[in-house]
Amino acid sequence: MGEHVIVKNKKAFFDYEILATWEAGIVLTGPEIKSIRAKEVAINESFILIRRGQVEILNMNIKNYEYAHNIKLDPTRNRVLLLHKDEIKKILKRIQLEKLTLVPLKLYLKGNYAKLEIGLAKGKKLIDKRETIKKRDVERRLNKIR
Repeated sequence: MGEHVIVKNKKAFFDYEILATWEAGIVLTGPEIKSIRAKEVAINESFILIRRGQVEILNMNIKNYEYAHNIKLDPTRNRVLLLHKDEIKKILKRIQLEKLTLVPLKLYLKGNYAKLEIGLAKGKKLIDKRETIKKRDVERRLNKIR
């Protein structure tokens, strides 16, 4: 049972240093999972919050499924992410102690289920971003030479 990547958040790897990752399930409706399978989804503008012991993804844009005429949901509604309670406590403790943030990294299908890889991240400063750009540039040049 492999995984089938739907969408990756490339911006997250540029803006943040990823320290740890977790796999989370997502509470979705039938039409939403159909839209995800059709790759009608965006996670690059979304962010994750923990409130009242519950992990939620905000601003994840799942386009309304075109054949579900009777169900109209807000495409960017808050969706609950499924993680074990002890994982949530561990993540929350690290966020508070180290001033970190949770970011969505990739959305993929695992069997019949949509999963979201979330990362505990530390924001990169402008200098670090420039360093990332330099590394990419050097790698491109090396690949051209080969």
